[in-house]
Amino acid sequence: MRICSLLPSATEIAYAIGLGDWVLGVSHECDFPAEAATKPRLLRSLVDPAGAPAEVDRRVSEIIARGESIYAVDAELLHALAPDLILTQDLCQVCAASPDDLATALTRFEKPPRVLSLGPRSLGEVWDDLRRVGEATGHEREAEAVAASLARRLAAIEQMTARARSRPRVLCLEWLDPYYVGGHWVPEMVSLAGGEDVLGRLGQPSYRATRDEIISSRPDIIVIMPCGYSLERAARQFRLDFLPAGAQGLAAVREGRVFAVNANAYFSRPGPRLADGVALLAHLVHPELFPSGFPADSIRCL
Repeated sequence: MRICSLLPSATEIAYAIGLGDWVLGVSHECDFPAEAATKPRLLRSLVDPAGAPAEVDRRVSEIIARGESIYAVDAELLHALAPDLILTQDLCQVCAASPDDLATALTRFEKPPRVLSLGPRSLGEVWDDLRRVGEATGHEREAEAVAASLARRLAAIEQMTARARSRPRVLCLEWLDPYYVGGHWVPEMVSLAGGEDVLGRLGQPSYRATRDEIISSRPDIIVIMPCGYSLERAARQFRLDFLPAGAQGLAAVREGRVFAVNANAYFSRPGPRLADGVALLAHLVHPELFPSGFPADSIRCL
């Protein structure tokens, strides 16, 4: 089977269930595993991701308000690769290309390929998407094995954090200028890690939060996870866009429990590495239960 993936998490899913050799083309953001980054790129973004957060937010908002896409599909390359299956998503206009972005490109095909659109809103739905990709490619057993392994891992973490004497209040910021609170599966990840997500809405999209809402949430821990950012860039951005006036009185700030994490790898993409994200959060939220040292994929910002 010939597969093209326009979604980083779908690419990770494909590789996780043994389909790496079948993946012929990927998006401009597909970088894991490393081999995926060597495949031809079928997408380009019309927004410079290296821009300042406020500028990125402004450009994205303008384009979406016009009813346009922020992604351009290389229709000629897609046709040349002649996929049997295209993996994409219908969850977020900003995160990746959607089926609508493919419409023009697919008119080039005499027999259009199958388009499998993924749109999970919880960890369970992410594991279900693993199974859906497995079913579409004849890799049902491999997909089920991976999904079951991930579920067992999370159950073990939850069992450990259930021993905790408290559940710290956790604020997860998905963007810093303006402030956005992480949604969908993030509150569930915090809960499994033994914390209480103070602003996130389980199964719902991320949303813009005010400075007053952030202060009023009284977090014990703040996790900086800008969508699409690496660990180092997240930490740098936090230092440029510091927390709002009055934040110095928050327990998270007073006690130095403000952390930047690798959102790109462990939080933004609904794929197998979300399980690693839960493990990372568990170490940050309950270091007394996970004394193996400070996690390598996080940086203490204060």
